[in-house]
Amino acid sequence: MTSDTGVQTGPTFESAYRFLLSDPAQCEGVCRSILAGSASPIIRLLLASALRLKGDIASAESLARSLAHEIPKWAGAHFELGMALGRLGRHDDALAALAQVDRLGGLPGLWREIGDQHWALGNRAAAEEAYLRHLDSRALEPSLQDAINLHAAKDLDGAARGFQLHLKRYPDDVLAQRLYAEFCSSLDRYEEAEALLRRCLERAPAFALGRYGLAMVLMHSHAVAPALEQIELLLAREPDRFEYLSAKADALGRIGDFSAAAACLEAMLARFPTHGGVWANYGHILRALGRRGDCEAAYQKAIALGTPVGEAYWGLANLKTYKFESSDIAAMRAAAANMRPGDDRISLMFALGKALEDMRDYAGAFAAYNSGNLERRQALSYDHPEREDAVRRARAVFSPRFFGERQGYGASAQDPIFIVGIPRSGSTLVEQILASHSAVEGTMELVELLMIARRLGQVGSFPEDLQGLTSESCRALGEEYLQRAQVFRKTTAPRFIDKMPNNFAQVGLIQLILPNARIIDVRRDPLACGFSNFKQHWATGQAFSYDLSDIGKYYRSYVELMSHFDSVLPGRVHRVIYEDLVAAPEVETRRLLAACGLTFEEGCLRFFENDRAVRTPSSEQVRRPVNRDGLDSWRPFEPWLEPLKSALGPVLEAYPAAPPL
Repeated sequence: MTSDTGVQTGPTFESAYRFLLSDPAQCEGVCRSILAGSASPIIRLLLASALRLKGDIASAESLARSLAHEIPKWAGAHFELGMALGRLGRHDDALAALAQVDRLGGLPGLWREIGDQHWALGNRAAAEEAYLRHLDSRALEPSLQDAINLHAAKDLDGAARGFQLHLKRYPDDVLAQRLYAEFCSSLDRYEEAEALLRRCLERAPAFALGRYGLAMVLMHSHAVAPALEQIELLLAREPDRFEYLSAKADALGRIGDFSAAAACLEAMLARFPTHGGVWANYGHILRALGRRGDCEAAYQKAIALGTPVGEAYWGLANLKTYKFESSDIAAMRAAAANMRPGDDRISLMFALGKALEDMRDYAGAFAAYNSGNLERRQALSYDHPEREDAVRRARAVFSPRFFGERQGYGASAQDPIFIVGIPRSGSTLVEQILASHSAVEGTMELVELLMIARRLGQVGSFPEDLQGLTSESCRALGEEYLQRAQVFRKTTAPRFIDKMPNNFAQVGLIQLILPNARIIDVRRDPLACGFSNFKQHWATGQAFSYDLSDIGKYYRSYVELMSHFDSVLPGRVHRVIYEDLVAAPEVETRRLLAACGLTFEEGCLRFFENDRAVRTPSSEQVRRPVNRDGLDSWRPFEPWLEPLKSALGPVLEAYPAAPPL
């Protein structure tokens, strides 16, 4: 508390004040001890605050009123009086006292308190106006400033306690709610952040920063459709705001509405024609739409503008079919020499690796790939023993008895077709074949099942706690997945594809909550698949893919888990061996369709004529007929692949079969 009476606040004041939020009764005791020998106004005011916080509102009001009468120009006394009157339900009187504080120059928290009194009186417009003035205030109360300082100093426990104590004292402080939400978001505690921001916006609907924060939290939580609703509300007020337009384009892309995303980015480029980042994002969307020429031009425009150079070069390389010239290689090397470590430089090194590989400079290509991987791996947290433990626990839970006792559990829908496996295994090709069937819609790599699994893990032990789920709970989870996936469906086709490769770890959950869904496991030669991952710079996720040894161990764990499900659920998973599909596409396509309960259609063999949007790294490759181009692309790099081979162990020798469990 700050005194404007000229009274010095020495150690005795500090000893009392430090208890104010955490233990107001203790604060009261210290204050009364001090007041036994002194009638200090500042200690009396602190006592009034302690009495109010411990619930003795009448005594707090009486003491604050006495101080305001004795020292009529003391803003602090009128402020405490206003808060006490408000707690007594005398909101008009509280507003009169707080108006006096404003006339005396104001104090931190004043407009929050004014807003609370108007809110209690039902004056929503006046309350919001006051809250917005509070949000604009640069003067923060000490308790809130302390929490911010602790966060900046990386004292996360101290910061959390500070925010919580402040909000315990002022539960409807919209500024504190927004700042604490930001703190929670930084720790990936998105549910808490969402709840805080929704409370904040209930009182201050026009708080743009809070609404934008909510949209970003929802995006992080993969609740893209609700996030888009928040973004549209922001754009209704500020239609030209760069951040909002960028967020809208991102959201549209995430739900697979690529044409609308492209239109949004085109509108942005009309306003911000020299923003290289927008050109790069435009290139990503155009690639998904199959507009190859326009895509290349967008990336080249970003390069010409000078930023983000690495992302734009990687965009070209990630087309897989783009050929760089010697001049491009020289330009990339020059750019890399002047770049600081970070995502853009990492992207550039992967692009340089692709360019050198095309030039058959395999040593130089591997060095570039390795440089990008090393830097990326250092920035990520990946723990393979944790992955191995997850496989061990899944094998222990998902037994024949487990599934036998749960016959009839889950939602009965047959809509989903899950394509699983290791990334870069050929899953996009299988997806494109199936999506060329009249009864099947290709969507995207959906995270919906992973989000359900993650939530179950947050509230208990996963997968062990699945043993306690009832038939009704399993059906509800299956229906939840179908509802979450609905936003990505654009057609009336009865079946749809979820092509998230990492769902191989959720086969047990799929069987439990969606027993009639089809599961397709796409498997590719482990050296070809492994090295393809090593030279792929993913936008997000796939933390295992930036180290050859990690890749081999991850592939081995995948084979072990899928072999377990082959054993306990015989025939449940249909496996496609990529090399067999390339060698005999019609034979394997017929087998695939039969496994999905679909009749054969000739269009599935002409999948490359399907003009659907594809956003994976194989987007250009699946627009050509099946070919052998990628089967042996790893062989020139074999001298450097010993860590991968060693980590694969018996899986390498047994392929395409699996070694005994």
